Amino acid sequence: MIIVGIGNILQKDDGFGIYAATYLHKNYTFSKDIEIINGGIEGINLLNIFMENDHILILDTIDLKDSSSSIYLLPAEELSGHGLNSGGAHEIGVLQCLDMLEMQGKTIPKSTIVGIVPQEVTFDISLSTTLKDAFDGYIKVVSNYLIKNGITAKKRDQITTLEDVINLAKNPSSVMI
Repeated sequence: MIIVGIGNILQKDDGFGIYAATYLHKNYTFSKDIEIINGGIEGINLLNIFMENDHILILDTIDLKDSSSSIYLLPAEELSGHGLNSGGAHEIGVLQCLDMLEMQGKTIPKSTIVGIVPQEVTFDISLSTTLKDAFDGYIKVVSNYLIKNGITAKKRDQITTLEDVINLAKNPSSVMI
């Protein structure tokens, strides 16, 4: 399984998926082989990830008409047409990558999105208090998804906090994932 964090850490809550993927990478070991990728704003450059893997979990914000911090666990095909991360810095997003595979007659991987509704997308390397408060619940949804797919996650002895992860993003010489 591949876990892909999507988002733009320069646009406050839009970076949530990157922070979540980094947090998982730094704080957990998994019972099966999992690769965690910082997909950032790569868009079409992620196409090979979708072509080469059969099970992908996408961590991202999702622009749905609901309260900020609402968490959704959805098969990617249910969001077709919603343009998850399309336009702006994302250009062609992950859903468009899946559409491209379908149009080419290629196998579509099992793709699930754990999305959270952002509160504020503005120029800032941070998260809104609302999304910070929802972070543990989001990680729990990811953990439950993994368990349902036969993968357990064990916390490491030394924990990197969400604030530490956000601070990594502020330091250009640091490596998030």
